[in-house]
Amino acid sequence: MKKLILSAALVALLCSSMTSCMGKFALTRNLYAWNDQVSNKFVNEIVFVALWILPVYEVCGIADLLVLNTIEFWSGDNPMTASTKIIDTDHGRYLVKCDRKGYDVILENTGESFRLDFAQDTNTWSFKANGKEYPLMTFVDDTHVSVPLPNGDWQTVELSQDGVLAYRTNAASVMLAYK
Repeated sequence: MKKLILSAALVALLCSSMTSCMGKFALTRNLYAWNDQVSNKFVNEIVFVALWILPVYEVCGIADLLVLNTIEFWSGDNPMTASTKIIDTDHGRYLVKCDRKGYDVILENTGESFRLDFAQDTNTWSFKANGKEYPLMTFVDDTHVSVPLPNGDWQTVELSQDGVLAYRTNAASVMLAYK
């Protein structure tokens, strides 16, 4: 009976590790990204080797393999990929929560919020607030985006200083025409 339980546990562990390989190994990647920005390349290498000796990388890799990637495989979300940043400005403090599809932005002192979403099927960023959604820009190719004008028309803009200046000029003239 003990052999049967041990065999079943081994098979379950093996199956969970096979499915978890489909994940992004976010914990290990975050550790590596942190290690890569510690200092210059020599200090980064010393920290890297130390983290291997202390088995920090090994523990992160096993946690990713057996737990976090399995959660990601079954739920579609890795607990390590969501993050919250605090941004202090002259207008107040903003909490920016990031997930794999976009950003929730909350003004801390008023509670006002909006959402920025990216739709991969259309390559479009949109702005959502008060139950309404407004498209902001659609990627046309690597060097051009399509952006709305104040009158509802769309303009293709080159992603360069000249392209942005042309868009600003066109948007300002359209706004003047409506006043």
